[in-house]
Amino acid sequence: MVLLTPKERETVLVLFKEYATFYNAHTISKVLTISHAGAQKILKKLLCENLVVSKTIGKSIIYKLNFIDPYVSQLVAFLLADEANEFKRWKEEFKELFKLGRIILFFGSAITDYAHAHDIDVMIVLENKDVKEVMVLLKKKEEILPKKIHAIQLTRQDLLENLKKRDKAIIGIVKNAIILYGQDTYVGIVKHVASF
Repeated sequence: MVLLTPKERETVLVLFKEYATFYNAHTISKVLTISHAGAQKILKKLLCENLVVSKTIGKSIIYKLNFIDPYVSQLVAFLLADEANEFKRWKEEFKELFKLGRIILFFGSAITDYAHAHDIDVMIVLENKDVKEVMVLLKKKEEILPKKIHAIQLTRQDLLENLKKRDKAIIGIVKNAIILYGQDTYVGIVKHVASF
């Protein structure tokens, strides 16, 4: 097992969540708020551990996650699950939606400032046959919660298509979302568009 520092873990998540961006040591150092040398050191370690692959474009070396190695998918799913553990309240609120094959993403202003958020944003990736059941569950939940729920429902295919065409709204959600449930399934979809 690869032991990662908090900044190394953050680097892996940035490379995953911001799949549409090409990062080199200089650009990722700004996101991580560390020095260029610190970012280079992290990326070199991740490269040595086979967690990322690199490609030279012009004078710059850019990095992407190495999804050819199955360990990377498992690591990213674990990091997403670990991140979701910091949002236990929302995992509890939406646990009725947790069903094998579904993905529940929590995003929007409620993540950072619930008190001033106008609504609670969730994206539910599900099968078409589950839409009515999910609508009923969301309606019940909305009767209890003090804020309106803004739910986006997509099939896996819809999500994949939007990721492929780099839909700005979807990229924004993916970048900032907390994956409350279905991390393995989610990584399995995103990895198809996150490589070179």
